[in-house]
Amino acid sequence: MKKLIAVCGATATGKTALAVKLAKALGGEVVSADALLVYRGLDIGTAKPTEEEKEGVPHHLIDVADPRERFSVSDYERLAVKAVEDILARGKTPILCGGTGFYMNAVLYKSSFGHTAASASVREKYMRMEREEGREALHARLAAVDPASAEKLHANDVKRVVRALEIYELTGRRKSDQHDDPLPRYPFLAVAFDYPREELYARIRLRTAQMMRSGLVGEVEGLLRGGVPETAQCMQGIGYKEVVECLKNGDNLSTMSDIIEKNTRNYAKRQLTFFRRMQNLQWLPPMPPEDAAKEVLQRYDG
Repeated sequence: MKKLIAVCGATATGKTALAVKLAKALGGEVVSADALLVYRGLDIGTAKPTEEEKEGVPHHLIDVADPRERFSVSDYERLAVKAVEDILARGKTPILCGGTGFYMNAVLYKSSFGHTAASASVREKYMRMEREEGREALHARLAAVDPASAEKLHANDVKRVVRALEIYELTGRRKSDQHDDPLPRYPFLAVAFDYPREELYARIRLRTAQMMRSGLVGEVEGLLRGGVPETAQCMQGIGYKEVVECLKNGDNLSTMSDIIEKNTRNYAKRQLTFFRRMQNLQWLPPMPPEDAAKEVLQRYDG
């Protein structure tokens, strides 16, 4: 089996450009691992790669969901694993690229659900809770009884949150106490750029300014006019939720831009914390994508 390459790390670090260079060198295809790129119509605020930036390389898991709909980790896992398997079946190399850690892990690792037998009635109880009270309430319930599992699982990962609650209810023991480590689904090499903090923040500042110049506010206004509710899952993404609040409250655009930049910096910190725990991750010093691709290829063949 061909080894999969995962290009991950913080936002605004040049993941897409590196993934494209690697795909071209290996005859591969890119599979996006970004929680907002799945939505159609969210282009500017997601820095969605243009056709020019793709350089003719096929990209998967971009524009696969309606912005009015919820899109779960399970939805992503189902589609992304199918895409990876298809790429491998055609003898090509999958390049997984993105900064959404729980999407990345959904492809790289097989789910570990513990050894406790399932209970349809208990599972349905928690699924009903999710439908009636929302996934945040469900995740809060897990945090109350199994904080270690809750820390590892995102609220959108309803399937695994429900399973952890099910294990606790049936056994009285927390899933996190079972020490059942996830198993790699494929052989893979994971890489990420390691920018000094101030340089990373400068890149985030430039990207935020570019999004504003490119018409982020108009994009959000168009989504709202098109019937996407402000409470939609996609509208909770950084850049979108701040614009929605600005439009509602009549805030100053400069202030809104500063808030987007600040929230993006905080998100980048969380991304780096997540990926530093990732198995097999190799850090790259900042360099142009062409040079980084050569470095990664040396490690890939080694």
